[in-house]
Amino acid sequence: MYDAITLSQQLKYYKEYRSKLAAVAGRRQARTILAEALYVVSTGTGDFIQNYYHNASLSARYDVDRYCDLLVGIFSGFADELYRLGARRIGVTTMPPLGCLPATIRLYGKGRSRTGCLPRLNRDAETFNRKLNATVGALVRRHAGLKVAVFDVYTPLRGLSERPAAHGFAEARRTCCRTGKAGTRVYLCDPATAARMCRNASSYVYFDGVHPSEAANLVVAESLVSAGIDLLT
Repeated sequence: MYDAITLSQQLKYYKEYRSKLAAVAGRRQARTILAEALYVVSTGTGDFIQNYYHNASLSARYDVDRYCDLLVGIFSGFADELYRLGARRIGVTTMPPLGCLPATIRLYGKGRSRTGCLPRLNRDAETFNRKLNATVGALVRRHAGLKVAVFDVYTPLRGLSERPAAHGFAEARRTCCRTGKAGTRVYLCDPATAARMCRNASSYVYFDGVHPSEAANLVVAESLVSAGIDLLT
């Protein structure tokens, strides 16, 4: 939805790049470059907040467990194809705490916990993340020489969302920019109010309805360092 590039289309672009690289660097060098490159995949979040939660026919056809199976199955097939095309180092991000995102709280705010997050949506993310970890294990066992790291963004971002002051932040519910009222503007900054940004973005956990601020991203990134080192060594 919302003009996102599908994984199959991304693979098509990658194949085009692969051919162009071989033409420039030669096939042998191209294989080395592709094998030593780091491929980072992010999947699942948009499928839930911009599709599953909005699409009554989809949520009627799939319960959360089966929908997560569908999504991780698509990722697994994508990773299989990347491996076939020469990838040997893949990083994949977990789903964030969906129930702590300002946009989802605004849209589905009933049933919030005392921390302000929505437990039901967080459980959906946890279900996906468990299945993602299991799928990654299967991929590594299936493909010789493949390294896959799971970048856990759920844990640090939930900590920031539920206990912002403990990490030096002042605000985890409101966003730095004003978001819109319909379509993608529920999630993103409203261009009509772009001039009225917060004065100190570094005190906010979220810049818009779904994306962390630069300061919050730095905290999350620092927690991912060990997984990244394992992938690159």
